[in-house]
Amino acid sequence: MTSTEKRAAYSLASIYSLRMMGLFMILPVFSLYADELEGTTPLLVGLAIGAYGLTQALFQIPFGMLSDRFGRKPVIALGLLIFALGSVLAANADSIMGVIFGRALQGTGAIAAAIMALTADLTREEHRSRAMAVIGMSIGLSFALSLVLGPLLGGWIGVDGIFWLTAVLALCGIGVLYIAVPSPKRSIFHRDAEPVPRFFSDVLGNAQLLRLDAGVMLLHMMLTATFVALPFALRDMVGVAVADHWHVYLPVLLISLVVMVPLVIVAEKYRHIKGVYLCAILIVAVAEAGLSLFYQSFIGIFIALLLFFVAFNVLEALLPSLVVKYAPAEKKGTAMGVYSTSQFLGAFIGGVSGGAIYGVMGISGVFMFCTLCALVWVAFALTMKSPRYTSNYMLHVGTMSGSAQQELEERLRQVKGVFEAAIVADEGAAYLKVDSKVVDYAELDQFSNDDDLKEAAEEGEVSAVV
Repeated sequence: MTSTEKRAAYSLASIYSLRMMGLFMILPVFSLYADELEGTTPLLVGLAIGAYGLTQALFQIPFGMLSDRFGRKPVIALGLLIFALGSVLAANADSIMGVIFGRALQGTGAIAAAIMALTADLTREEHRSRAMAVIGMSIGLSFALSLVLGPLLGGWIGVDGIFWLTAVLALCGIGVLYIAVPSPKRSIFHRDAEPVPRFFSDVLGNAQLLRLDAGVMLLHMMLTATFVALPFALRDMVGVAVADHWHVYLPVLLISLVVMVPLVIVAEKYRHIKGVYLCAILIVAVAEAGLSLFYQSFIGIFIALLLFFVAFNVLEALLPSLVVKYAPAEKKGTAMGVYSTSQFLGAFIGGVSGGAIYGVMGISGVFMFCTLCALVWVAFALTMKSPRYTSNYMLHVGTMSGSAQQELEERLRQVKGVFEAAIVADEGAAYLKVDSKVVDYAELDQFSNDDDLKEAAEEGEVSAVV
């Protein structure tokens, strides 16, 4: 990666992580704080926790499309301003309905797709996956940090103070956007990073991708529902003060991150992804069952929570990888857009269902519900086909006639290690799915016919051509 690409990846990752940290910091403390708000019911508490997920799901793809028309940075800045406004409204709310409205407004500033599009503008295709991985890791780290900081900050500045801090972080994100993020030479559509509307029917009709979309929805549904009930279990059942909840979350998260690494290596490097994937879902079911049975024991909660986060971290790493493996190369951006929407919908459904079930069945009922969700996931994941171990690769082949396009596609498919080849004529690009352990990239690059790209590469410049 060039210095410009690295700068783009790390600065955009920091913006994304600042926003996600603001969303997640209230997760481990809000259920307890909500008792102080007017009109509180368990259902409304769950709705307040998950409200951002619904609006995020509804607006993230439209925000990405707006960035194609009006520019990446203005749309991202607008999203961060909306997010900050939602945070201020939640901070000033003295009723649960006010917090719900503020959280919903936070999610309306849905900048995920626009950030991914700007990342694509600022990186060459061969380095784009690495840049996206940097952003993905930053999200994971911000989530882990938020679970520790939430209880700490809740004890120091209160939950309304956390909302104020969230607003400040969003405004800092705007500063990073205009000071640290490079400006692209040009912004154009990237089908490997953005949804294509005409591909939605194909992606939604793909049974393998639907299994993964349902899986990530259930995973985040269980996560959000769990944190509706877990703070009560820690405070009321085992006597851990709210400000000390981070004493539980910090060692659990650190140990789980260490344990998940070898599991992901076994899945990806040694190509046992389906087996590890199924085991991780089963571990989630065991963890939720453990919470339902032993939520009155500190040791029981600690062990169950550790199992949950080991599996959660593994699944968070494997699910996007599986989406890329199953999605046709030219439809990757669309598949990832649907996947992200499903993830945020899961957070919304989890908050609402967790709150409703807590109001009727109490703490154990929420964990039992999550256990059933995990078992349902196991049932349809078992029927998933074993994926090919492929990665995406793009070649710039230039414009050509229809017959030449068909001939080149056939020649590309004959290259050892190439499983799929689709040329998009109006982009002059060939989208491939390849086995990285087999394919000869030098042989593939001989098919490239993009003189501008070659010249830019030789000069070390970042190309926005797709």
